[in-house]
Amino acid sequence: MDLDAKTRTELEAAAFRRLVDHLRQRTDVQNIDLMNLAGFCRNCLSKWYLAEAESRGVKLSDPEARQIIYGMPYDEWKRRYAREATPEQKRKFEEASKEHKH
Repeated sequence: MDLDAKTRTELEAAAFRRLVDHLRQRTDVQNIDLMNLAGFCRNCLSKWYLAEAESRGVKLSDPEARQIIYGMPYDEWKRRYAREATPEQKRKFEEASKEHKH
């Protein structure tokens, strides 16, 4: 498949927006679950977003990047949706952390 750069960028941006929207809707999925299964979470995504902004000279703070990904201030999201990790989730995280680098 041969896509021009503009079309490729538009498709990637649309897919990114769908991913962010999906993660905002799936508040039942905890960040630790994402880390255990995929090696990244909402916080990772916000850090990647922030790094890309900084690499382009766009001034953005960590809280602002998190709000873009979470759709609300991070502290509010934690208060509303975060649950304490279970011992099993913590064990899996420790195992997965050895394999995944971000």
